[in-house]
Amino acid sequence: MAATKKHHYKIEVVWTGNEGEGNLNYRSYNRNHTIFAEGKQETIKGSSDPSFLGDKTIYNPEELFLSSLSACHMLWYLHLCTTHKIVVLEYTDKATGVMEETENGSGRFVEVTLLPTVKITDAAMLSKANALHKEANEMCFIANSCNFAIKHQPKTIVA
Repeated sequence: MAATKKHHYKIEVVWTGNEGEGNLNYRSYNRNHTIFAEGKQETIKGSSDPSFLGDKTIYNPEELFLSSLSACHMLWYLHLCTTHKIVVLEYTDKATGVMEETENGSGRFVEVTLLPTVKITDAAMLSKANALHKEANEMCFIANSCNFAIKHQPKTIVA
């Protein structure tokens, strides 16, 4: 499918982990950083995963990647429900992901499973509400940028 529009994004990542010696050696610095975007009120504090000497109390890139997939899917799902006249009252996703580290220290995500729990108003729309997760996945910009399949295990309940 040919692209018809291009969207451009800018982000600024600033390393805040210089503890006086720069990155002199692997343990001489921390992995903390901040993420900014022009016009945004908040910054995001980040670090690396604790396995890579990061701060476990701060979000790491792997968690941000997983949250991007989850949020993109949710936003498409809500849009599709709107177009199909399905009223969603609540949506919560407890997504999981598996990253595989290689011998040289690099790695990649090999699996992500979205586990959304959705509350809708109409029991007659239950089957369609569940089916829309597949379509949301096909529309999600982030999922379309991945080189692995995104799994879904939705749970839909009626209010």
